[in-house]
Amino acid sequence: MSSGSPAGLPGVDALTPNALVVTGRITRAQVPGLCAELEALLAGAPDTMVVDCDVGGVTHADLALVEAIARLGLVARRAGDVQLRLRHAPAELGALLDFVGLTDVVRNVRQARD
Repeated sequence: MSSGSPAGLPGVDALTPNALVVTGRITRAQVPGLCAELEALLAGAPDTMVVDCDVGGVTHADLALVEAIARLGLVARRAGDVQLRLRHAPAELGALLDFVGLTDVVRNVRQARD
């Protein structure tokens, strides 16, 4: 798990969203740490409106990951209605979010490896 602003062109970086990268198999015990990581990311960039959550490196799309995404969504909203977007989300994760009714927590779920 790591976060930071992606590299970009000078003068365009302000338009580039911050990123939270989530990898491996997520357990419920890791969720508070992910939330703290997002809080720190947002504290370091107070004008952030969008955070990309890259889940392309996640090995299992399961309910622990859904819980993590739901809690990250709450952290984002509490930080001033920041938009949390999933990047590189596997189709099964999108289906799980839809199944449990949490699709609206993450406003722009990108299903494909973009």
